[in-house]
Amino acid sequence: MIRPTCHQRISLAGSVLLALGLAGAAHAERIKNPVAEFAGIDKITGRIMTFDAYIGETVQFGALQVTPRVCYSAPDTEEPKTDSFVEVDEITLDRKIRRIFTGWMFAQSPGLNAVEHPIYDVWLKDCKLTSDVPIPKGDKAAEEAAKAAAAAKKNPQPAEKQAPKAGDEVSPSFDQNDNTPPPADLED
Repeated sequence: MIRPTCHQRISLAGSVLLALGLAGAAHAERIKNPVAEFAGIDKITGRIMTFDAYIGETVQFGALQVTPRVCYSAPDTEEPKTDSFVEVDEITLDRKIRRIFTGWMFAQSPGLNAVEHPIYDVWLKDCKLTSDVPIPKGDKAAEEAAKAAAAAKKNPQPAEKQAPKAGDEVSPSFDQNDNTPPPADLED
């Protein structure tokens, strides 16, 4: 019988922990939210506003029209990552609509892809399941999302056991009903 050396056992244990950590990271699913929360500043007046927009709904902020297309957030058990795909149009002085931004905004890095306009700046603050703003009439998708969010709030899903991440301390655990002895000392 060939016995692995101490270094081989430690290497194997490290590989297993790394695989478990990667499997846990790949398992976490993003939450699709029906509401995007934005902040905007009017540089002329210095007024900062926070406003909510339902997915697919266009909200006017000054001369800008902001339309979120999707808004994702990470589960509470994961590192916060909130992003939204947004389209922003400007209404020009001659009443024409001109697209000035299409892309992803990241709440954790508001300066990365915020809309910078000569008069207005707009950035993503958060993605939410509910809003104090009434759901737009006839928006079936927003109504269904609000119902699903309310149901999820009443009956939260039990948290799944997360695999350890790289850098986490992991202590060995043994089943008390298991009669096999714990592993021998790792010293050679």
